[in-house]
Amino acid sequence: MNPLNELHKLGQSIWLDFFDREIMDSGQLEKWIKEDDIAGITSNPSIFESAVASRSDYDEDIKKLAESGKSDEEIFFGFAVKDIQRAADILKPVYDAAGGNDGFVSLEVSPFLANDTEGTVKQALQLWSEVNRDNVMIKIPGTKEGLEAIRQATAAGVNVNVTLLFGLDQYRAVTNAYVSGLEDRVAKGEPIDQIKSVASFFLSRIDVLLDPQLKEKGLHDLEGEVAIACAKTAYQIYKGVFFSERFRKLEEKGARKQKVLWASTGTKNPAYSDVKYVETLIGKNTINTLPVKTIDAFRDHGVARVTLEDDLDLVKARLEKLAANGFDLNKITEELEEEGIEKFNVAFKKLLGAIEEKAGKVKAS
Repeated sequence: MNPLNELHKLGQSIWLDFFDREIMDSGQLEKWIKEDDIAGITSNPSIFESAVASRSDYDEDIKKLAESGKSDEEIFFGFAVKDIQRAADILKPVYDAAGGNDGFVSLEVSPFLANDTEGTVKQALQLWSEVNRDNVMIKIPGTKEGLEAIRQATAAGVNVNVTLLFGLDQYRAVTNAYVSGLEDRVAKGEPIDQIKSVASFFLSRIDVLLDPQLKEKGLHDLEGEVAIACAKTAYQIYKGVFFSERFRKLEEKGARKQKVLWASTGTKNPAYSDVKYVETLIGKNTINTLPVKTIDAFRDHGVARVTLEDDLDLVKARLEKLAANGFDLNKITEELEEEGIEKFNVAFKKLLGAIEEKAGKVKAS
């Protein structure tokens, strides 16, 4: 039995942390859906940048949009929306079969808006309207400014994928933003039964940052364990929020729980198992978004069994030991958030630069 199919049976959805036009043209996306139960897609600026810069797939779109006088950013969102619509249509049978609880494709607002509430809300609403698919999520970063944007977008009826989550306090604030957005919508007398959301908790980068510091202090038992400890703790927060009396009142009106999604789950350290951030975090009603390499690895030798609530006492002890040795998780995760924003900004600048170069050739001809 394919271990990826086993994950599906255990109630965990696997989404693809990769996206380009080629996987749709070749039929590879449909193959993954059919054979591996791949049930969603996440995209980001880095993924699009690679496709635009290295191949000619988007040259014709860039040409047409450039000739119509669009800016480089408008050109990007012009062809991105078209691709996201196509992917959403391919995943629509998954969405229908899951009763609207799976089968989503995510499109991110401009990374330049990470600290701009008003700009984020405006673009989120615009992209939601342009894509015009029930099984699309608009990605909004869980920054301080993003929290209010998440609340407003949710209240406006947008499916939101909260991205760039690293910290536990940050995650608590994100769940509150989602629930508050639903409450705002109820207060306006508007339906909430069609709104879906996920909170994307980034993992491997936590260990990449901390492991060298832990090694230096001789805390070898914590190396490679902090990200998983954070994720398992986040899941307990999820249960506390979405099985509360506050949320139960919203569920009576059709509200859906904001699923937790594990992101950045490709193993960066070759000393660790290449399925480390999959096997340890398997649980019902959760999502793990995997790069192609990790999908292939788990299909080949992954072990599918429920593990998300294993060793919770040990998890607590590890985080306490981390704090006792002078590590401030809030400061660490704030640093990771800033680093993540910067990485996406750099990728988006490169993407716009590649578009500018190709658009310039059109204008010069």
